[in-house]
Amino acid sequence: MSSTSTATRSDRARQITVAVSAVIAVVGSFIGSGAAGGTPIQNAAGGALGADSTPIAPAGPAFSIWSVIYLGLLAYAVWQLLPARASAPRQRLVGYWVAASLVLNAAWILSVQFDQLALSCVVIVLLLAVLARTFLLLVDGRPTGLVETIVLDGTMGLYLGWVSIATAANLTAGLTVSGFDGFGWGQDAWAVIVLAVAALVGVLIAIRGRGRLTPAASLAWGLAWVAVSRTIGTLVSQPATIAAIVAAAVVVITTIAIRITTRFATRAQGTQR
Repeated sequence: MSSTSTATRSDRARQITVAVSAVIAVVGSFIGSGAAGGTPIQNAAGGALGADSTPIAPAGPAFSIWSVIYLGLLAYAVWQLLPARASAPRQRLVGYWVAASLVLNAAWILSVQFDQLALSCVVIVLLLAVLARTFLLLVDGRPTGLVETIVLDGTMGLYLGWVSIATAANLTAGLTVSGFDGFGWGQDAWAVIVLAVAALVGVLIAIRGRGRLTPAASLAWGLAWVAVSRTIGTLVSQPATIAAIVAAAVVVITTIAIRITTRFATRAQGTQR
């Protein structure tokens, strides 16, 4: 898919909006890291999002994936500024959705920094919805080349997969802080349920995305670090550990199986033609 029309003022406005939103998101991440004097995310909101706060919280190293995601987002923000990208149909389709995700990302960080955990739950659900919409739009179109595949499709896939598990952790933390006792079922039971839902989300993404690898990779990454977190620290849980490992395996195996099946089906159709 290539540019088929002349760039307009609206196209330029979209390009600038995406670029500015990327800068806002990166500044927000800098604040959220604590490097600018703010409180690191894991220590903000009374530590509600720390590795030992709930059975769904991943261990600290899991968050290093943000470095890759932000790098990809910045690369996309710069790449989409190129004149040739201004009127590209695919960029017109997803540009503002990507910008919305970047602004929501910054809003999430600020809500946590100001100890507004309930608000952060609302924001991250909106962020997940925006990323899901963006992913669906991308799946229904084809990238123009390798660069677009990496900086747009690849980055947004990683973004979606990671935010999927982050949403589960955030909502669990919000419910815990609010005093929700899980109907007396216990933390282990709820951990298994939530992780099973996370696996189901990964399977649905794999099906709709026809086996795209990056969402599965980041979701499995998050689930793996949930398993690690439940074997160390103060909140050890064997059921949660096993559930997280199984969930990660299900997501990865399902995605690969669907990808292989889709490839064979596509080749078969090509042969028939």
